[in-house]
Amino acid sequence: MQIRPATTSDVPAMADLINYHAQRGDMLHRSMAYLYERVRNFCVCLVGTEIVGCCALEPVWADLGEVKSLAVRTDHQGNGVGKALLDQVLRIASEIGIRRVFSLTRQPGFFEKHGFSRIDRNTLPHKVWSDCLGCPSRDSCDEIALIREI
Repeated sequence: MQIRPATTSDVPAMADLINYHAQRGDMLHRSMAYLYERVRNFCVCLVGTEIVGCCALEPVWADLGEVKSLAVRTDHQGNGVGKALLDQVLRIASEIGIRRVFSLTRQPGFFEKHGFSRIDRNTLPHKVWSDCLGCPSRDSCDEIALIREI
Protein backbone atom coordinates (compact mmCIF):
# COMPACT_ATOMS: atom_id res chain seq x y z
CA MET A 1 0.00 0.00 0.00
CA GLN A 2 1.36 3.41 -1.02
CA ILE A 3 -0.11 6.84 -0.20
CA ARG A 4 0.92 9.71 -2.45
CA PRO A 5 -0.36 13.10 -3.65
CA ALA A 6 -2.97 12.82 -6.38
CA THR A 7 -2.14 13.81 -9.95
CA THR A 8 -4.41 14.83 -12.79
CA SER A 9 -4.09 11.36 -14.27
CA ASP A 10 -5.67 9.98 -11.06
CA VAL A 11 -8.83 12.06 -11.41
CA PRO A 12 -10.91 9.64 -13.51
CA ALA A 13 -10.29 6.79 -11.04
CA MET A 14 -11.00 9.11 -8.10
CA ALA A 15 -14.27 10.22 -9.72
CA ASP A 16 -15.33 6.61 -10.29
CA LEU A 17 -14.54 5.71 -6.69
CA ILE A 18 -16.19 8.74 -5.07
CA ASN A 19 -19.25 8.65 -7.29
CA TYR A 20 -19.76 4.93 -6.74
CA HIS A 21 -20.13 5.71 -3.03
CA ALA A 22 -22.24 8.79 -3.81
CA GLN A 23 -24.70 6.67 -5.79
CA ARG A 24 -25.05 4.44 -2.73
CA GLY A 25 -25.86 7.53 -0.64
CA ASP A 26 -22.67 7.35 1.39
CA MET A 27 -21.13 10.67 0.31
CA LEU A 28 -21.54 13.66 -1.97
CA HIS A 29 -21.07 13.40 -5.74
CA ARG A 30 -17.96 15.12 -7.11
CA SER A 31 -17.74 16.25 -10.72
CA MET A 32 -14.62 15.85 -12.80
CA ALA A 33 -14.28 19.66 -12.83
CA TYR A 34 -14.43 19.75 -9.02
CA LEU A 35 -11.73 17.07 -8.76
CA TYR A 36 -9.41 18.65 -11.34
CA GLU A 37 -9.74 22.05 -9.64
CA ARG A 38 -8.83 20.54 -6.26
CA VAL A 39 -6.42 17.78 -7.26
CA ARG A 40 -3.69 19.33 -5.08
CA ASN A 41 -5.90 18.78 -2.01
CA PHE A 42 -6.15 15.03 -2.62
CA CYS A 43 -4.01 12.05 -1.83
CA VAL A 44 -4.56 8.57 -3.19
CA CYS A 45 -3.84 5.08 -1.96
CA LEU A 46 -2.43 2.59 -4.41
CA VAL A 47 -2.14 -1.16 -4.17
CA GLY A 48 0.19 -2.09 -6.97
CA THR A 49 -0.82 0.31 -9.71
CA GLU A 50 -4.52 0.51 -8.79
CA ILE A 51 -6.08 3.40 -6.91
CA VAL A 52 -8.06 1.87 -4.06
CA GLY A 53 -8.78 5.01 -2.05
CA CYS A 54 -8.65 8.79 -1.98
CA CYS A 55 -9.10 11.62 0.48
CA ALA A 56 -8.83 15.41 0.46
CA LEU A 57 -7.86 18.06 2.97
CA GLU A 58 -9.40 21.44 2.25
CA PRO A 59 -8.13 24.35 4.32
CA VAL A 60 -11.05 26.50 5.47
CA TRP A 61 -9.40 29.07 7.71
CA ALA A 62 -6.08 29.80 9.42
CA ASP A 63 -6.33 26.85 11.78
CA LEU A 64 -9.29 24.88 10.41
CA GLY A 65 -9.48 22.28 7.65
CA GLU A 66 -12.00 19.79 6.32
CA VAL A 67 -11.51 16.13 5.46
CA LYS A 68 -13.45 15.56 2.25
CA SER A 69 -14.26 12.72 -0.11
CA LEU A 70 -12.64 9.94 1.89
CA ALA A 71 -13.49 6.92 -0.25
CA VAL A 72 -12.13 3.38 -0.26
CA ARG A 73 -12.87 0.74 -2.84
CA THR A 74 -15.29 -1.78 -1.36
CA ASP A 75 -12.96 -4.74 -1.81
CA HIS A 76 -10.25 -2.93 0.18
CA GLN A 77 -12.36 -1.73 3.10
CA GLY A 78 -11.27 -3.04 6.47
CA ASN A 79 -7.61 -3.26 5.38
CA GLY A 80 -6.42 0.06 6.86
CA VAL A 81 -6.71 2.10 3.66
CA GLY A 82 -9.13 4.65 5.16
CA LYS A 83 -6.98 5.05 8.27
CA ALA A 84 -3.82 5.47 6.18
CA LEU A 85 -5.48 8.16 4.05
CA LEU A 86 -6.85 9.96 7.11
CA ASP A 87 -3.45 9.82 8.84
CA GLN A 88 -1.84 11.34 5.75
CA VAL A 89 -4.25 14.29 5.54
CA LEU A 90 -3.88 14.87 9.29
CA ARG A 91 -0.08 14.98 8.85
CA ILE A 92 -0.46 17.46 6.00
CA ALA A 93 -2.82 19.57 8.10
CA SER A 94 -0.29 19.70 10.92
CA GLU A 95 2.54 20.58 8.52
CA ILE A 96 0.67 23.58 7.10
CA GLY A 97 -0.49 24.90 10.47
CA ILE A 98 -4.04 23.57 10.65
CA ARG A 99 -4.82 22.60 14.24
CA ARG A 100 -8.47 21.51 13.94
CA VAL A 101 -9.89 19.24 11.28
CA PHE A 102 -13.56 18.47 10.78
CA SER A 103 -15.65 16.22 8.62
CA LEU A 104 -19.26 16.20 7.51
CA THR A 105 -20.13 12.56 7.04
CA ARG A 106 -22.73 9.85 6.91
CA GLN A 107 -20.16 7.47 8.41
CA PRO A 108 -19.50 9.02 11.85
CA GLY A 109 -18.33 5.75 13.41
CA PHE A 110 -15.19 5.69 11.28
CA PHE A 111 -14.19 9.19 12.34
CA GLU A 112 -15.10 8.64 16.00
CA LYS A 113 -12.87 5.56 15.99
CA HIS A 114 -10.02 7.83 14.90
CA GLY A 115 -10.35 10.56 17.53
CA PHE A 116 -13.07 12.81 16.10
CA SER A 117 -15.93 14.05 18.29
CA ARG A 118 -19.42 15.05 17.22
CA ILE A 119 -20.20 18.75 17.22
CA ASP A 120 -23.17 20.93 16.37
CA ARG A 121 -22.65 21.67 12.69
CA ASN A 122 -24.03 25.17 13.18
CA THR A 123 -20.79 26.02 15.00
CA LEU A 124 -18.82 25.64 11.74
CA PRO A 125 -18.07 28.73 9.62
CA HIS A 126 -20.60 29.61 6.91
CA LYS A 127 -17.94 29.06 4.23
CA VAL A 128 -18.25 25.32 4.92
CA TRP A 129 -21.76 25.26 3.54
CA SER A 130 -20.83 26.22 -0.04
CA ASP A 131 -21.00 22.52 -1.03
CA CYS A 132 -24.58 22.44 0.26
CA LEU A 133 -25.89 24.84 -2.37
CA GLY A 134 -25.97 22.21 -5.10
CA CYS A 135 -26.72 19.22 -2.90
CA PRO A 136 -30.09 17.50 -3.41
CA SER A 137 -30.27 16.83 0.36
CA ARG A 138 -29.59 20.40 1.43
CA ASP A 139 -33.03 20.87 2.99
CA SER A 140 -32.92 17.54 4.80
CA CYS A 141 -29.19 17.03 5.38
CA ASP A 142 -28.27 13.92 7.31
CA GLU A 143 -24.52 14.47 7.47
CA ILE A 144 -22.97 14.54 10.93
CA ALA A 145 -20.30 17.07 11.87
CA LEU A 146 -17.24 15.84 13.72
CA ILE A 147 -14.00 17.57 14.69
CA ARG A 148 -10.56 16.61 15.91
CA GLU A 149 -7.79 18.68 17.43
CA ILE A 150 -4.36 17.88 16.01
